[in-house]
Amino acid sequence: MSYLLPHLHSGWAVDQAIMAENERLVMIRFGHDWDETSMQMDEVLAGVAEKIKNFAVTYLVDITEVPDFNTLYELYDPSTVMFFFRNKHIMIDLGTGNNNKINWAMKDKHEFVDIVETVYRGARKGRGLAIASKDYSTKYRY
Repeated sequence: MSYLLPHLHSGWAVDQAIMAENERLVMIRFGHDWDETSMQMDEVLAGVAEKIKNFAVTYLVDITEVPDFNTLYELYDPSTVMFFFRNKHIMIDLGTGNNNKINWAMKDKHEFVDIVETVYRGARKGRGLAIASKDYSTKYRY
């Protein structure tokens, strides 16, 4: 599904995508196009792209092709979605302890749209941390 979404092929292109958008939320999925987790997340991102196009834009970045941000954003997971608004990284509290990013593949498109709306509303109000309506801390409990 990654072919349905725009790719950024350099660190400069990533910076320009983040800086150029003033009214919409910028979501960047860092990962590999061939990875199964990234493919699942790409399917969700492509599925919601039309619904959220008025307030969010999505880009894909291959972390092998563009390694510039790997240490800066600690991109060690197979798939990572990060949010930016007006050239500022917007954190989101999902109850997992990692407020910087979503580092698992979401399955439910409606849940993801809710998260994006929450981040957008918080960012519009000038908040650097948005709090999700659902707690994901029990997601991987054994």
